[in-house]
Amino acid sequence: MSHEEHHRVHRVGWLRAAVLGANDGIVSTSSLIIGVAAAQTTHENVLLAGAAGLVAGAMSMAAGEYVSVSSQADTERADLELEKRALEQNYELEKDELAGIYINRGLEPALAEEVAHQLMEHDALAAHARDEIGISHKVNAQPAQAAWSSATTFTIGAALPLIVAWFVSGANQIWAVAVSSLFFLAFLGGLAARAGGAPILIGAIRVTFWGAMAMALTAQVGRVFGISA
Repeated sequence: MSHEEHHRVHRVGWLRAAVLGANDGIVSTSSLIIGVAAAQTTHENVLLAGAAGLVAGAMSMAAGEYVSVSSQADTERADLELEKRALEQNYELEKDELAGIYINRGLEPALAEEVAHQLMEHDALAAHARDEIGISHKVNAQPAQAAWSSATTFTIGAALPLIVAWFVSGANQIWAVAVSSLFFLAFLGGLAARAGGAPILIGAIRVTFWGAMAMALTAQVGRVFGISA
């Protein structure tokens, strides 16, 4: 009888980027729309602000992810090059270092040395990258992919409150955008929690709470500046 476990840790990377992008899109755009609408501006100005926020936010997310992941990739490459030189210059010392890692994890010294020997015979750099540095030299960070993913999910998230604002104007616009955006956030939080194997209700509440805070604060800012104007 076979036994198979379905782990979800491999989803962490793309799940984080997708949730972060969509969440930022919904929260920032809905908050911007509510803040401008609370200042009692025209419907056209509200839509203009929302559209500008969508474009600027998507580009900001893309640039931020690209720079961040590029820095991560640069660091990983530098560490791998450092480890590669160490293996070329001090192979036996590196083998002892790897064996020491396995001993600290609970293996007997003789077994740890044998494991280190066999792994380094197979792929010394991969063994040290994985067990000493904590990275895989075969799975490199991809800045362009991260930038594209973040910009896409941000755009999708930002489009949701913008569409609501397009169809609803006047006194009901703020409430329509706020309620629909909170619904979108709750759905997003629950979906992300389910994909990650976490409690759905907690995930939904966590995302919705911070979204509501952002909308409430920007609404107050809009009212203050709208009255003073």
